[in-house]
Amino acid sequence: MSSEVAISVKNLSKCYHIYEKPSNRLKQLLVPKLARVARITPRNYFREFWALRNVSFDIPRGQTIGIVGRNGSGKSTLLQLICGTLNPTGGSIEARGRIAALLELGSGFNPEFSGKENVYMNGALLGMSRAEIDARYDDIVRFADIGDFVDQPVKTYSSGMTVRLAFAVAINADPEILIVDEALSVGDELFQRKCFARIAAIKESGATILFVSHSGATVIELCDRAILIDSGEKLAEGSPKGIVAQYQKLLYAPADQRDAIRTQVRLEGDGGNGGSRAHVGKGAETAPIEEKLSNIDTHTEAVADDEGSYDPGLIPTSVIEYEQQGARIEQARILTEAGRHVNVLVRGKRYRYCYRVHFSRPATAVRFGMLIKTISGVELGGAATTGSLQNAISYVEPNCTYNVEFAFTCVLNPGVYFMNAGALGALGESETYLHRLIDIAMFRVENVPNLNATGIVDFQCTPKTEKIERK
Repeated sequence: MSSEVAISVKNLSKCYHIYEKPSNRLKQLLVPKLARVARITPRNYFREFWALRNVSFDIPRGQTIGIVGRNGSGKSTLLQLICGTLNPTGGSIEARGRIAALLELGSGFNPEFSGKENVYMNGALLGMSRAEIDARYDDIVRFADIGDFVDQPVKTYSSGMTVRLAFAVAINADPEILIVDEALSVGDELFQRKCFARIAAIKESGATILFVSHSGATVIELCDRAILIDSGEKLAEGSPKGIVAQYQKLLYAPADQRDAIRTQVRLEGDGGNGGSRAHVGKGAETAPIEEKLSNIDTHTEAVADDEGSYDPGLIPTSVIEYEQQGARIEQARILTEAGRHVNVLVRGKRYRYCYRVHFSRPATAVRFGMLIKTISGVELGGAATTGSLQNAISYVEPNCTYNVEFAFTCVLNPGVYFMNAGALGALGESETYLHRLIDIAMFRVENVPNLNATGIVDFQCTPKTEKIERK
C-alpha cells in the first residue's frame, strides 16, 4: 500500500446469514457437524444476503470522499468494515492513521456513567491517551454545549445531548482519518454549523475524510470525489456532481427499470464523459438529448446588446435524463423578455427559462420546477410552479402539452452555470419525477469591468469607507 493512500479496499465482501426462524440457528449449529460425521452432505438452514460484494477503491491521503446510495445499499456496512467493528467475509482493508468514526453516535456510551466518565472512556476507544483527553476535555465540553449535565449520568440525557457529546469527543480526537455516517443532522442549526466548520478545519489540516450522506448538496460541497453504491455493489466513482446526479437518477427510477439503469450507470461512470447521451426506457427514443432539442433555434444570430447574446458553442455535455413516466420535457431554453434566445446573460436583467412538457399518459398532482447550479453542482436556487401539492394541477389528460415558464433576474456574478428542468406528479401515494433533465441548459454571465462583487451571487453591496480624523 502506497504511503500516499490512506485507505485501500480490495474486493471487499460481507455476507450475512438470514434465518427464517430461531430454531434454524440451532439446526445450523448442530446438524452440519453431525452430517459430516455421518459422511452425509450437509444442508444449510439459512439464506445468504450479500450486503457488499467485491467492492474496491483507494482513497488518497488528504482527500474527502463522499459515498452515496439508496437505503440498504451497503454504505453503513462498508464504514463499519473499515472501522473494524465488522469482519469481512472476503477481501481486504488497509488504513493508515488514527481513525475517528461518527457512526451510531453515543452507542458506545455507558448510561450509568456520567458524561465526563464517558468522554474519557470513548476517547480511549478512539486511541487517545489520558493526557490527550485531559488537554482537550474543556474543548470537548465547550463544543458539546450541554452545561452541567456533563457531570450527570448519561441515562438522564436527551437523545440530542447524547449525540452532541459523542460528536464532540470524536471531532476533537484530531483524527488522521475521519469517517462520518449521516452524523451531521444532530442538534439545532447552530450546532450543525459548528460541526460543518469543525469538519472543514479537519479537512484543511490534511486529514482524510470518508463521508456518507443522503444530501447531494452536502456531498458536492464537502467532497473531492464520490462513490455510488447500490445493492452492495460499487456502480461508479468520479466527480461529486456527476455521481450525485447518477444517484438521484437511480433513486427516482421506476422499480421495473432499475436494473437497466444500474447497468447504464455502471457504463456511464459519473456522467462526465459522454453524459449528454442519456439513458431512456424501453420503447423510448435513444437519440442524444441534443437531437431531442433539435427544434430549438440554435442558430440564433449572435446579437450582443444590453440583454445578452447567444453563443452556439455553449452546449452542455453533462446532461442526465431521468426515466420518462408518462411525461417528456423538451425545448428547454433561456429567452429575453422580448423572446430572443440567449445563453450569455447580463447581470441585473430579467430572463425567462422556458420548456415544454408533453404527457403521453394521464397524471395527477402535477407541478413543474427549475434549478440553477454551479459548474461543481452546488445548488444555487430555483422554484416550483406551486409550493404545495394542494395547489398542483389536479389532473392532466393524456396527449396534451404544457408550456412552462419561470421568469428570473440574473443576480449571479460572472461564470458558467447550469439549469435543470423537472415535471413531478403523484404515483400511488407519493410524489415523484415524471421526467427530469439535469444540466439541460447552460449559460454564461458576462464579465463586468471593475467588478467589486465577490463570490457567486451579487447582493448589490454598496461599500463605503471613511477616514476618521484624529482630534
